[in-house]
Amino acid sequence: MEITEIQAELMIDAQAELGEGPHWDAESKQLYWVDITGKKLRIYDPITGGEVVRSFDQMVSAVIPTTTGGLLLAMEDGVYLSQTEGSPVLLTSIEADLPRNRANDAKCDRQGRLWVGTMSMDDEPKDGGFYVVESGGFARQVLSGIGCSNGMAWDYSHSKMYYIDTPTRQVDVFDYEEKSGRISNRRLAFRIPTTTGYPDGMTIDSEGMLWVAHWGGGCVSRWNPETGEQLGLIRVPAPLVTSCTFGGSDLTELYITTARIGMHEKELRDYPFAGGLFMAKPGVTGLLPGNFQAKE
Repeated sequence: MEITEIQAELMIDAQAELGEGPHWDAESKQLYWVDITGKKLRIYDPITGGEVVRSFDQMVSAVIPTTTGGLLLAMEDGVYLSQTEGSPVLLTSIEADLPRNRANDAKCDRQGRLWVGTMSMDDEPKDGGFYVVESGGFARQVLSGIGCSNGMAWDYSHSKMYYIDTPTRQVDVFDYEEKSGRISNRRLAFRIPTTTGYPDGMTIDSEGMLWVAHWGGGCVSRWNPETGEQLGLIRVPAPLVTSCTFGGSDLTELYITTARIGMHEKELRDYPFAGGLFMAKPGVTGLLPGNFQAKE
């Protein structure tokens, strides 16, 4: 089967060190994303092309609107709630006994639970974990021994959850019980070829196909998780592609985040827009992301 290939366009030359965590907010029609090591939250308005940037005193790896109007932030040492003004307030610490770990990718399911993973800042291979945080702040660990917790996606119609632990180079699938938020029966869905970098962030479209960002691969790939077949490819003019999510008023725009951290001078000359925010229109629609079910 022939793989369809398209090119992503630059939306913002953000020069982010470690752009990550794109989240489309349907209410404000804006895209939230972060620069993790730059300690910034970025809010992009596709209608005006403008951006609002907020800085913090610690790394922020994900930002998700809450059902009560504020924002949930995954930060180095835990999960915080934030209003537009004032300092973020800690909802729950995560791995407080592991100060060299930090939160990484985080997403909410449509029940409003937060799923957040951790990773070692010292590149310890199995020091990370994976957690679920409920509305009141109760956190439970669902996986341990994780290298670098990354992409997540839910296929609600088939009661499945997909998950990426980046160093494994594979996309795994769980049986997912939506009512309780329990996952079980972890197994391989498909592997990312070693020639195309490492799988990082991920999203799902309305046809149940997965879109995977390639760290070190300069692309986002589309896969059928049932057959393990690659269906499509979006070329991105930046080698470190970190994540992707569908947005726009009709969820037909795939927003793609990238990084420039650790790139050498020659690479930066070859890829001047590394760290930028990109977008492509792949011809399919996405699903609305979940917001955090905060306590009133």
